[in-house]
Amino acid sequence: MRVYLDNNATTIVDPHVFAEMEPFFVQRYGNPNSLHSFASETHPALKTAMEKIYAGIHAPKEDSVVITSCATESNNWVLKSIYFEQILTGKKNHIVVSEVEHPSVIATAKFIESMGCRVTYLPINHEGLIEPDTLREVITDKTALVSIMWANNETGAIFPVYEIGEICAEYGIPFHTDAVQAIGKVPVDVQSMNVDYLTFSAHKFHGPKGVGALYIKKGRELTPLLHGGSQMGGYRSGTLNVPGIVGMGKAMEAAVDALDFEMSDIREMRDAFEDELLKIKDTFVVTPREKRTPNTTLISFRGIEGEAMLWDLNRAGIAASTGSACASEDLEANSVMEAIGAAEDLAHTAIRFSLSRYTTQEELDYTLDAVKQAVERLRNISSSYAYAPEGHESGLDAHH
Repeated sequence: MRVYLDNNATTIVDPHVFAEMEPFFVQRYGNPNSLHSFASETHPALKTAMEKIYAGIHAPKEDSVVITSCATESNNWVLKSIYFEQILTGKKNHIVVSEVEHPSVIATAKFIESMGCRVTYLPINHEGLIEPDTLREVITDKTALVSIMWANNETGAIFPVYEIGEICAEYGIPFHTDAVQAIGKVPVDVQSMNVDYLTFSAHKFHGPKGVGALYIKKGRELTPLLHGGSQMGGYRSGTLNVPGIVGMGKAMEAAVDALDFEMSDIREMRDAFEDELLKIKDTFVVTPREKRTPNTTLISFRGIEGEAMLWDLNRAGIAASTGSACASEDLEANSVMEAIGAAEDLAHTAIRFSLSRYTTQEELDYTLDAVKQAVERLRNISSSYAYAPEGHESGLDAHH
């Protein structure tokens, strides 16, 4: 059996999404900006797709949704534009991000930090969550942007974006949220919260890779990251990815339609799977279930390196992860585990299982058996586990 439980990294393309995209590769393939029928015959599908995308996040027509290549581009665009408009000009000198943002935010923050911007990396608590009051403590009259993700890609922790948005509004500071892990898992409504910029990517909700978007509230202009054409109202140059946009629109519609199923059936499956995993001795999970997206479990098995567990699971045909796929080649300790203060030996033991609406109970049962076998084999050859004192918690007692 082959089992895919790495859906926070990417997802299978919904067959209905693929079917909707297919004609725009070989039949209606014109450049939308050209002045002939090959171009104009793409326009109705593009218009429909954009309407679905706007509806999916409840964006009003006066606001903008700009198509990009991915969420990494969108995140870079927001932070670098703020740098060019606010930091480089001397108007402001400070931005705030969380210490567990996606690498595309952390790396960009460190880049503009090297260019003279002061960056505050907001800590998470022992549950892996941001506490809104910590934001108030670091805001100054020179703060140009707050960028806090909606849901964490590793733990599934849902951050208090509504409260953070209210604080930003109170101080008149633009608020950006990376909502990549939120679309299709929790309700997303930009009108019910104070958010100025919101990022998402189609391949995280059963759409195609290579297409994402950035929501921009009216009045919050950005300096374009890419120059060279008039596409997207001049915001983002480059020939439109017609099949990608059509696919993202259909995927957004399907994600919204499946949201109740995700929040009930998938959550129930995840919880039962997690209950069985936690019966294994010396395991723990970060972030309470009710504060997580319904599909994600980040679990640590004391005495077992995450990469070793992945090796055994992969041999059994099971795909899981030790964290963000965008940083998976670093082989460093899990950033969330480090941030919550877990001991070094535990920071390397986390495994992420992330389900989707295509996950079956049979797959989870098979995975559970494979995990139990892997734990037994790996702990039998683990010196750190074999010689740990009886009752040793490896710094976990506060987080178990």
